[in-house]
Amino acid sequence: MMKLGLLTAILPDETFEQVVDYAKETGFKSLEVCCWPKGKALRRYAGITHIDVDTLTLEKAEYYRDYAKKQDIEISALAYFPNPMSDDPETGKVARDHIKKVIKAAKLMKVPVVTTFLGKNRLLTVEDNIKLMKKYWPGILKVAEDNGIKVAIENCPMSFTVDEWPGGNNLAHSPYIWEEMFKMSKNMGLCFDPSHLVLQGMTVNMPLLKYPDRIFHVHFKDMQIDQEKVDFYGKFAYPGLWHTPKIPGLGDVNFPKLIAKLNDIGYKGACCLEVEDRAFEGSKKDVRKAISQSYRYLKTLMG
Repeated sequence: MMKLGLLTAILPDETFEQVVDYAKETGFKSLEVCCWPKGKALRRYAGITHIDVDTLTLEKAEYYRDYAKKQDIEISALAYFPNPMSDDPETGKVARDHIKKVIKAAKLMKVPVVTTFLGKNRLLTVEDNIKLMKKYWPGILKVAEDNGIKVAIENCPMSFTVDEWPGGNNLAHSPYIWEEMFKMSKNMGLCFDPSHLVLQGMTVNMPLLKYPDRIFHVHFKDMQIDQEKVDFYGKFAYPGLWHTPKIPGLGDVNFPKLIAKLNDIGYKGACCLEVEDRAFEGSKKDVRKAISQSYRYLKTLMG
C-alpha cells in the first residue's frame, strides 16, 4: 500500500523531532528527510539538514529511526539534491562525495532509498553530459550497490531561473536520459515528480507505465502553466517567467488519474508531498496550511 509522506524541506527551521511530531499530528505515514551538509543554502528549498550525515553514528541512526517509529512514521528516503556534475569542479566533487555519505547513512538507518539529482554541466550539450554521467556516476552507484540502497533521481530539469538558464542543472528530465541512466545500475531509478512533465508539455503518466520497476519514489507537487505568459515570452524563455509551482489540486496535474496509475502498476512506495507554492509562504501558519490542505486532498484520493 502506498504511504502518503512529506518532504521535510518545507520545514527548514524545525528539528528532526519537531518534523516527526508534526507529521504524526497531520496524519502522514512517511518522511523524506533532508540531509544537506550544514551550511548556507545556495537556492530555495536547499541546504536543509534534518539529519546530519557527517556526524551520524550507529547510535544516532538508531535514535532517529526509533523516534520516528514510535510516532508510526516511516523514514522512506534520505534526500539531498545538489549538482554532482556542475561546471564548477569543486562544487561537483563536494556533491558527489556527500551523496556517497548519504547513501552510507541510509544503510546505517535501514532506509531503502536516497533521493537526489543526476546533475548537469549547463555549459555542455546533452550528449557531452551523458559522457560526464558515465564518468562520475559509476563510483556513486558502486557505493549504492555495496550498501543495498536504491538511488532515486528526480526528473527535474532545474532550469527555472535566469542563473540556471539555458542548460539547467539536472540532466535527468526525459526518458531519453533515463534509459541511459538505467543501463548503469539496477539500483538507479526515478524519484518521479509529475509537475516537471507538465512543465515540458509531456504525457504525465507515461513513465509510470513504461518504467514501473524504476519508480523508486514519488513526489506529489503540482504545476500551473500561465498560457498568457507563454504567449508573451515564448517557451524558449526561462520557465520562471511563465510557470508557478502549486500545491496538489491547484495546478495542471491530474492527481486522480496519477494516483489511479500508481495503483495500476502496483506501486507500494512512498508518495511525499513537496511544497513550493509561494502563495503559502507568508508565514509559518501559511506553510502549515499548505501542508494540511494538501494532505486532506491527497488523503481523499488515496483512501
